[in-house]
Amino acid sequence: MKKWIPLFCIAIALLACRETEKTKESDALEKIKAAGELVLGLDDSFPPMGFRNTENEIVGFDIDLAKEVASRLGVTLRIQPISWDAKEQELNTGKIDCIWNGMSVDSSRAAAMSLSAPYLQNRMVFVVKDSAIQKVSMLAGKKIAVQNGSTAQKLLEASDAGKSASALIPFDDNLTALMDLEKGGVESVFLDEVVADYLIAAYAKSLRVLAEEGMNEEEYAIGFRKKDLKLRDAVDSVLNTMRTDGTFAEISVKWFGK
Repeated sequence: MKKWIPLFCIAIALLACRETEKTKESDALEKIKAAGELVLGLDDSFPPMGFRNTENEIVGFDIDLAKEVASRLGVTLRIQPISWDAKEQELNTGKIDCIWNGMSVDSSRAAAMSLSAPYLQNRMVFVVKDSAIQKVSMLAGKKIAVQNGSTAQKLLEASDAGKSASALIPFDDNLTALMDLEKGGVESVFLDEVVADYLIAAYAKSLRVLAEEGMNEEEYAIGFRKKDLKLRDAVDSVLNTMRTDGTFAEISVKWFGK
């Protein structure tokens, strides 16, 4: 009997822990609906996902998606620019309700946040100006730019291309990095293909993506606080409905042409 009592107590404790985990789920969705707004955190220099247009308005593919999701949840969208390096802190301190800005899925982010279902596929690519550079291997001994705090930075640092480069130069945003590439400050920029295609078409026509030299196909997801499961699931549900009724496709065609 004495042997069974401790085991019984352990079983009760484990059940209590599981019940506590269930009760840890937040009421963020209810609070957002009561407040009437969803606060989206983003790096406002990440076209075409979220960026400032010539009228200084924050626009983009993710912004259009989020506005529609917020509308269907019965709230308005408030867009809050943040430091990308401090995005998890901004989220966990309650300054924003979600991170929705072409955020790539990786293990560290999955551990730190509750991630939505992936909503966009992407890959990382090298952009160059010099016509003599035809392969990634030809970037050995050259300077490569990358956005600071991005998954591209982590991937580049661990890659053969990154290790063989003369220097990896961090920039606050991809557009500034591409402008430096045009001026000859660096020989390449490593970034998301969807961003590269948009920026080259819009701002930097003398640059090009190294064909068939992409790395690490990845997916974008929306980041929520670990306990905000109801909010995450509500957003996922709306996005699924938007896929079914064609709204998602319309927004995709608007920004990507396909």
